[in-house]
Amino acid sequence: MLPLIQISDLDIHRGNRLIISEMNFELFEGEVVALVGSNGCGKTTLLESSAGMHAISSGLISWRNEGFEMKLVRDSEGRRGSLPPMGLTLQKNGMSGEETIEERLTTVLAVSGCHYDSTKVSQLLNYWGLEHRKSDRISQLSGGLARRLAVLSGLAPAVMSEKPRAILLDEPSEGLDESARELLVDWLRALASKGHGVILATHDPQIMLAADRIMEFDEKRGVSVKKQKHPLSNFDLPKPSGNAKISKISSLFHWAYRMEKRNPIDTISRFIPSILALLLIHTLINEDEISVAGPDFVAAMILLPSFISVVIPPALISRYAEENCGRWWEAVIGPKFRTFSSIIGSSIILPLPLIYISWLVITDFGVQREDLGAVSSWLWLPGIVMFSVAIAASALHLLVSDLRRVGASAASLLLLVLVWPFLELVDALVMIMNDGMSFGFSLDEPLSMIFLSFSVSILVWAISVYLPDS
Repeated sequence: MLPLIQISDLDIHRGNRLIISEMNFELFEGEVVALVGSNGCGKTTLLESSAGMHAISSGLISWRNEGFEMKLVRDSEGRRGSLPPMGLTLQKNGMSGEETIEERLTTVLAVSGCHYDSTKVSQLLNYWGLEHRKSDRISQLSGGLARRLAVLSGLAPAVMSEKPRAILLDEPSEGLDESARELLVDWLRALASKGHGVILATHDPQIMLAADRIMEFDEKRGVSVKKQKHPLSNFDLPKPSGNAKISKISSLFHWAYRMEKRNPIDTISRFIPSILALLLIHTLINEDEISVAGPDFVAAMILLPSFISVVIPPALISRYAEENCGRWWEAVIGPKFRTFSSIIGSSIILPLPLIYISWLVITDFGVQREDLGAVSSWLWLPGIVMFSVAIAASALHLLVSDLRRVGASAASLLLLVLVWPFLELVDALVMIMNDGMSFGFSLDEPLSMIFLSFSVSILVWAISVYLPDS
């Protein structure tokens, strides 16, 4: 039997408390390992750490990839690698209520590199009594049916694979009725008979009986192991569908797009404050005040609604927070999760149109110039740079939302730094309005101001994305 997961000398702290001490563990092909013990003993921590979801104080976590090589997933020096295709069910379901049942399962199969079609998806759902609800949103399901879907989502990447894979299940039987628990036991034994490996945390005696190894945690971080023998299972699982190209990042983009298209919270939450700012500008500021304030004030008012739209917290954060949906995606995507989430969560639609709308509102006050058309033809440039401010703001909000990160609670102060690139864009626009566009790179040229604004934004983004785990 070959190992699927190897954990060596693992120590994990939560604050000053040592949760796991000097843990050595291997998950082999064809076995089910049950982690049991009282609440808070470390079984969920071990399971989630196996998926690289926790920073570790010491030790090494490695997984076998489909090329039969052991690859680093996490170590105590902060290095982190992506997981190979696997199945994962968290203690909370890890699903957004806006997804449909069919979308959830197809997303799971796509990120795990399993070939699928509508017939295969329907077959999987039918096993768990969900096929007739496949077009319903998850929010419309009862707690028991939602848990069925979460468990199926954790099992499906192994069921559909011809190669042995690891499956991680946290309290899979919690919320399931008796028939679903019996089905879970049958699938666990059948998957083990086909060479897949399963780690599950449970309090359920019925699920413990299905395990080949029971690892019982005590309150003093001790672990006792009990082995059980099981015959090969004859249970008839759905036939594997073969492997396909793994599409983790594209699946995340498609998922976020579908959620926003179905319920455009992000667009509305950014658009309304920006439009209110425009209306206030139009209502409270008259032509005389603009002429007295000068071009600096005009340029700031042109860019302000766009800036407001990019610094508002993205709706992606609330979607990630729902039922630990973001933690599931973080485990699946791996170390690139925050990089791509910051891009997905940023405002890419509103900044440029808002700049042009603001320009029309301001020029309506009589800010007329002979070169008015020339100025408007260059407004797209600060609009594009505003996108770099948007991804920086999005990365900061994502960082602050995850208080497990070093300095996350104080990272919101970095939002004040984004005022700097905004002011540089204002200066650049003033130069374009006064003297027209020029292409020099001296410090008093608009291109230099725009480049500085872009550089500061990218620096803030990089700090937010790559800030070390705690």
